[in-house]
Amino acid sequence: MSFVPVSALLRDAENEGYAVGAFNCNNMEIVQAIVAAAEAENAPVIMQASQGAIKYAGIDYIVAMARVAAAGAKVPVALHLDHGTSFEQVIRCVRAGFSSVMFDGSKLPTEQNIAITRQVVAVSRPVGISVEAELGKIGGTEDEIVVTDREALFTDPEEARYFVEQTGVDSLAVAIGTAHGRYKGEPQLDFERLSKIKSLVTVPIVLHGSSGVPAEALREAIRRGVRKINIDTNIREAFVGTVRQVLDGHPDEIDPRKVLGPAREAAVEIIREKMRIFGCAGKARQ
Repeated sequence: MSFVPVSALLRDAENEGYAVGAFNCNNMEIVQAIVAAAEAENAPVIMQASQGAIKYAGIDYIVAMARVAAAGAKVPVALHLDHGTSFEQVIRCVRAGFSSVMFDGSKLPTEQNIAITRQVVAVSRPVGISVEAELGKIGGTEDEIVVTDREALFTDPEEARYFVEQTGVDSLAVAIGTAHGRYKGEPQLDFERLSKIKSLVTVPIVLHGSSGVPAEALREAIRRGVRKINIDTNIREAFVGTVRQVLDGHPDEIDPRKVLGPAREAAVEIIREKMRIFGCAGKARQ
């Protein structure tokens, strides 16, 4: 199966009231884990690569690994650029074979964010590639993107309406209290703000920084309109934690397969758990 646009997956999610999981891939084992989990749960899935992943593995390796995984899958798989920060980077991903891109202009003045996002849409939509954008700043760190607590501004609902109308994006990432990386305490999401945004915009809503958000809070966000949920940190924790356990128990082990294999299985389990929380398990359309 070839890659599908994220917009197609979110359209079904909107119609049926669930969220599709978007999971960051950083190496071959995590690519395999994402698709294995989707197959096990019969769930549509979004595999996404950030700037850090592209810099680490190379864009051609990322696309090739994801394409092999998707080709053998019986569930719909999208390949999405996570937090693209320039028009040029987005174009490189479009040319490389991504089926969906995100331009993150949230640190820019609104009109500049709109102008670049419109350029991205103009280039991507004619070739069937969906576009996500971001309005408001999400706290924490995502690879090279750093936002301080003081700078982390929640999305203004009226500005969200204006932004979507002006850009024509397929989905919108909003800031309602989540953060990238590990939380120091339990995040408090602004559900009323989320409901207001949902009432004013006509596109699916995306929640970034969702690792560490309690399951019931995620379910409430879905009830209020979130249709794509990003998970990265939880996968890293499961993967690296298992590597440490294996090496602690077998300090003389030198076979990478015996170290990374169990880590891959740990990643599969955490991804499957998230899919069940999001309600996308059993929702794959053949």
